[in-house]
Amino acid sequence: MPGNRIVFGAAALPEPDRAWLAAAERLPIESVWQGGHILPRTGTGEVITRLALMTAWTERVRVGTSILLAPLYPPVIIAKQLADLDVHSGGRISVGVGVGGEFPQEFDAVGVPVAERGARTDETLDILRALWSGEPVTHHGKFFHLDEAKLVPVELRGADRPGGRPGGPPLLISGRKGPAMRRAARVGDGWMPYLMSPDAYARTVGTVREHAAADGRDLEKSGFEWMMYVYCSIRPDGDRARDDVASFLGGAYGNKPGGMLERVAPAGTPEEVAARFQQYVDAGVRHFIISPAAHEDTLEVITLAAREVLPRLTLPADGLSVDGLSVDGLPADEVAP
Repeated sequence: MPGNRIVFGAAALPEPDRAWLAAAERLPIESVWQGGHILPRTGTGEVITRLALMTAWTERVRVGTSILLAPLYPPVIIAKQLADLDVHSGGRISVGVGVGGEFPQEFDAVGVPVAERGARTDETLDILRALWSGEPVTHHGKFFHLDEAKLVPVELRGADRPGGRPGGPPLLISGRKGPAMRRAARVGDGWMPYLMSPDAYARTVGTVREHAAADGRDLEKSGFEWMMYVYCSIRPDGDRARDDVASFLGGAYGNKPGGMLERVAPAGTPEEVAARFQQYVDAGVRHFIISPAAHEDTLEVITLAAREVLPRLTLPADGLSVDGLSVDGLPADEVAP
């Protein structure tokens, strides 16, 4: 886990690709990520399928979901799938979890009411933890019922590499609103929001910490990760980078107040983006997931991020600081998915 240092990961967009992943692994990044819907509106993949491909096509980096829409899946199924992939990867799996809801037809198709997505996610996370303990699980909740269910991950006979992690992969909670922050504080191994300004991120750090303290949980001792999924574009030509973001996100978010995209989706030259990323570092981010907000040449964005932005970033002298920011950010729930 990164601890109190700054690391970069990369979203493997638009689809996992063996050559792209091989090139990314040669860069100074520590993770690769993919999300996915069950009924996407375009020809894109499903999250567990994509995760399996990235597991097979990488050797060194952490491989994660960004994000797994937990309420759409039976928890026992994903517990087994993720545990097996963690073994096959040598313990490299990380699970970014969210509730979704922006595409109600997915919920209708699997028979899950959208209004239940938060409660189902909370129960699912508890079941994942219990099944990954290796002990028989009896659970009778509002949505799921188990009697003496025991999950046994796949065993790789004769393998000369480590298996999955004891207790299962880390659960990294995504979102922007209050329930997601409470979920991160209660059961998460990390906080991984998206489309958020540095000021907004700093406020969420404070909120997650307050909830954890109220629950008697010491986040530092548990190795809690402060992450951020960042849409951005980095080019030698800063104007091209800004055009990338406007084209990639403008259709979905162009009706927001002027300057919104600039506050939540950094774009420009490496020097310009590094200045914006430093504000996120000062707000508490330690693990950036770089999601290229571009329709082409996405590896260039990741390469410039790893080689020219990351070396410019420095930790605050006082460690995890959430004060003293100068950017006029947005509330954590202002940007809708």
